[in-house]
Amino acid sequence: MTGAVRRVLPSGDAAVLVDLGTLDEVLRLHPALLATRPAGVLDIVPGARSILVTCDPGVLPLAGLRSWVTSTGPVTADAQVTGRTVVVDVRYDGDDLEEVARLLGIPAREVVRRHTSAVWTVAFGGFAPGFGYLVADGAGLTVPRRATPRAVVPAGAVGLAAEFSGVYPRASPGGWQLIGRTDAVLWDPDADPAAVFVPGTSVRFREVPA
Repeated sequence: MTGAVRRVLPSGDAAVLVDLGTLDEVLRLHPALLATRPAGVLDIVPGARSILVTCDPGVLPLAGLRSWVTSTGPVTADAQVTGRTVVVDVRYDGDDLEEVARLLGIPAREVVRRHTSAVWTVAFGGFAPGFGYLVADGAGLTVPRRATPRAVVPAGAVGLAAEFSGVYPRASPGGWQLIGRTDAVLWDPDADPAAVFVPGTSVRFREVPA
């Protein structure tokens, strides 16, 4: 077993859960698994601290799945991003932009500059269909979630929470700090893939006039 993998736990009779210590370890192991996936692996789903790997036991027995996962080493830090790049146009007029600036002790324009200059990576999906948790080294935009979540956050709202940035693909409750909005369609069940923010995708945010 490599240093990145803490535990490989059975999850039913057709999957294993790779329990990892940090999100960075997930970001390093996930592309390595994608690049070396053998026949019989059906899905590789990253999370904040773990990766779920499912298989067809008729093609790849669970013991073989476990052996492959435990023997796969993580990629180097500079090879983590392996997917395509998506550019998202954003109007930076979010209701929480000034509050984010206050929390960080910087002007609102500096919040926008940092958000648009960073190269973000979709680490994993969750919360709602099409929602991606984006991370960026050195972005300097770590802020807490709102103390009181909103009952409704509109589709296209761009937010920050902890070390993550994200875009609400549809209207839903939410507690992220909203800094802008986009018209980009990030979830289409008729498309393949249905989500634009697939784990491993690089994302650049581009400011457009409000």
